Amino acid sequence: MVPARTLNIAGILLACMMALTGCQRAAPPPTADQAAREEAAAKAYAREQFMWRGRRVIELSRPDGWASLIGLHWLDPGAHRVGSARDNGIRLMMGPAHLGVFTVKDGKARFVADTAVTLDGKPTRSGALRSDADEGGPSVLAFDDGKGLASVIERGGRLALRVKHADADSRVNFTGLDYWPGGRGWQVQAHFIAHPAGKTLPIANIIGITDNIANPGVVEFQRGDKLYRLEALDTGGEGLFLIFADRTSGHGSYGAGRYLDTPKPDAEGKLLLDFNQAYNPPCAFTPFATCPLPPNENRLDLAVEAGEREYRKPATSTKDNQ
Repeated sequence: MVPARTLNIAGILLACMMALTGCQRAAPPPTADQAAREEAAAKAYAREQFMWRGRRVIELSRPDGWASLIGLHWLDPGAHRVGSARDNGIRLMMGPAHLGVFTVKDGKARFVADTAVTLDGKPTRSGALRSDADEGGPSVLAFDDGKGLASVIERGGRLALRVKHADADSRVNFTGLDYWPGGRGWQVQAHFIAHPAGKTLPIANIIGITDNIANPGVVEFQRGDKLYRLEALDTGGEGLFLIFADRTSGHGSYGAGRYLDTPKPDAEGKLLLDFNQAYNPPCAFTPFATCPLPPNENRLDLAVEAGEREYRKPATSTKDNQ
């Protein structure tokens, strides 16, 4: 006769085995409608990311894109002779031997050309130059049959000449973009919490200047069981602008951080963060940009393995070594 204690133990073991067997059963297959919806969502995601990446490459590599940037030259008060020849006070990487003379007085810039140029699309020999801080944006001075472009920018109360050229080595030898695996799991629902009206946040840039930028609120999102926060900036666009660093910064991603554009939140403060569309700042492609850097509040203790990886710059050309 089997002892009752043995029967009890056997019963318990049998119950456990039956429970485990039930847990290990495969989930029921999706219905035809569920499968169709999932397939449609996957195709929509793939199409959206493909189109976004294509626009990103076009934006960077177009003749006046960030990859064409060849110079950033400070214009202190006084006269500056500009051109590619050695006898210029400001020497361009490429372009005419003598572009002209740029003069700064009372915070405004003017020029007198030494070669054929256009100003905002019209042939001219001289004139005043708006900066990017002026209403209407910066004037565009074109040279080399339109392949070269010069404009004035204002940073920290100083003026500088930003120069682009379609034949820039960094554009001609643009190497394309690499991406983290990412995926739909990096499309994260977030919540926007507004700050008091008029709040600003000091944002330092890569050339050591700090600007106070409109900071309308903070964006909160959850990853796993942890809550993360990113201070949002308003730079005058249609949505919000996020500058962040994370655990991949300097370890596969650009070391100075990445950018993310988001739509403005809905009436309930909800918005979607698509980290697959996190992108490198212009200074990842050229040493002549003035990129804003992530504030301390936006340094995430999280490895964001989505979006753009660090850019692989082209090898130095023979022309650069001459």
